[in-house]
Amino acid sequence: MSSPAVARTESAPPSKPVQRLGDRIFSGSTLTAGALILATLAAVAAFLVLQSVPALTENPEDISIFTSGETFWTYVWPLIFGTLWASALALVMAVPVAIGIALFISHYAPRRLAQGLGYVVDLLAAVPSVVFGLWGANTLAPLVQPFYLWLTENLGWIPLFAPPASGTGRTILTAAVVLAVMILPIITALSREVFLQTPVLHEEAALALGATRWEMIRMTVLPFGRAGVVSAAMLGLGRALGETMAVAMVLSSSGIISFALLTSSNPSTIAANIALSFPEAYGLNVNVLIATGLMLFAITLAVNAIARYIINRRKEFSGAN
Repeated sequence: MSSPAVARTESAPPSKPVQRLGDRIFSGSTLTAGALILATLAAVAAFLVLQSVPALTENPEDISIFTSGETFWTYVWPLIFGTLWASALALVMAVPVAIGIALFISHYAPRRLAQGLGYVVDLLAAVPSVVFGLWGANTLAPLVQPFYLWLTENLGWIPLFAPPASGTGRTILTAAVVLAVMILPIITALSREVFLQTPVLHEEAALALGATRWEMIRMTVLPFGRAGVVSAAMLGLGRALGETMAVAMVLSSSGIISFALLTSSNPSTIAANIALSFPEAYGLNVNVLIATGLMLFAITLAVNAIARYIINRRKEFSGAN
């Protein structure tokens, strides 16, 4: 039979660890920062919704930005299509190149060359979008225009290359190339860091079993970094969806829905349309443009949600294995 002193000792609750002042300050500051992000996002969403209500409820005939018989939805659908189409083209062009550059820097290039190339890639991400727009409009568009003409003459039976070719080269494909160059450093930098995190023991085990360097990358590096590459691609897609000035300077748009890549009849994007139309907008026209911004806000949230779902599924699948 235990003594009363021993019984009191066994039944006493464990004492809470003493939290120092620095820990409390750090914990409170991180909680405040997280809450501030949510509050800012909620404030932006509330502003967009409140300002968009007049554009969705007023008589379309009272809004001068609409043409005869046009409603908000017939006005915004070509913009949504152009935004998604240009961003998808940019992503298709940028992701394979970014993965190749990231693999070269992380597993093929000598150390000095890899450091210099990594610095150049990071520096490319700091170039302002206006510079990319000037380059695309004044250099890239005239350069690719003869190539567009050749494509329409020889491959015009393919709907994507349907004639007539643009005389200026300022097409949706040119805008997508500029967007691809802009998002390339983001995807490359993140993919490079993910590939460098691959466990060295996994790589050495694959090489010890007789795998070539490419087989080692295919069996260890790419599966390990798949979720990170998806995250990098979605971040690049978010940049492409919201890009404004470069697209506005390069693209010659006509506000239609068309999959043709080389003609002068190109869909515009939401961000570029807002930038070009907002300085002259007044009254309900401003509400219409803000409502299109709400559509872009919803598209961006949907893309991020899909990316998060894909990444979580990959993690669950990797954990199960």
